[in-house]
Amino acid sequence: MSDGQKGPVEPLQPMTGAAFFGNEVREWRLARGLSQREVGAPKQYGQQYVAKVEAGERMASPEFAEGCDEVFGTPKAFTRLRDRCAERGGYPDWFEPYIQLERKATTILNFSNSLVTGLLQTKPYAHAIFQKGCPTDTPEETSRKVERRLKRRQILEKENPPLIWVILDEAALRRMIGTPAIMAAQVAHLIQEAESPRFTIQVLPLDSGAPSWSLAFTLLRFDDEEPDMLYQETLGAGHVTDSRTVVADAGVLYDRLRADALSPEASVAYLRKVMEEWTR
Repeated sequence: MSDGQKGPVEPLQPMTGAAFFGNEVREWRLARGLSQREVGAPKQYGQQYVAKVEAGERMASPEFAEGCDEVFGTPKAFTRLRDRCAERGGYPDWFEPYIQLERKATTILNFSNSLVTGLLQTKPYAHAIFQKGCPTDTPEETSRKVERRLKRRQILEKENPPLIWVILDEAALRRMIGTPAIMAAQVAHLIQEAESPRFTIQVLPLDSGAPSWSLAFTLLRFDDEEPDMLYQETLGAGHVTDSRTVVADAGVLYDRLRADALSPEASVAYLRKVMEEWTR
């Protein structure tokens, strides 16, 4: 430029896939002169949802991406972009929406029916799970998956970490993952976390009878206007819902599981007993 001033500096690329996708949605929306409500309308998403997507606070759902293609007239472009952006985090695209929410949650309520929940897994325990579940992966691929799982624990290191309540079915403590030594170390880790103020762990004993619900699920709660969320997994897919009815029903089920479980103090004592059994 003639006055020696530099031209506009190009903004840095967003760091996350969610932020990159959200930036594209915002640019296209502004270029077309549309409101956030109009962008969300094709698939019945509200203004608040679109705002969170544009801010990179949430990875858009596949349905929302389809709606963007419809409103912007870009056949499959946003659908393909969303899939690529979801992969940027290294997690499966169906798990990325949950990861975004987990990072923002103020309270995490988890029921684990057969395996220790990911946030509480030790490295050897997680490695044994991936090695058994994905036998065709190379050692490098397995290691990357383990590191991504362990990386999720960064939410516990932020200034205001979430409060985490875990109901752990006794079956998860009895099923041998890897070796007895791995199980002993995993249970020792559970005891350590249960003694910290951010975690509450309750064991649901086998002799408590039929559980009120038999499948793993997680409830997420937030301080802001974000509604409570329910996350569940099926084969090769994860599902996040904010349906008030469904989330409320899950909350009732969680309370019933909690009522059948050992108290937090009794649970720690029981974990010590199980750890000793694995060390014999």
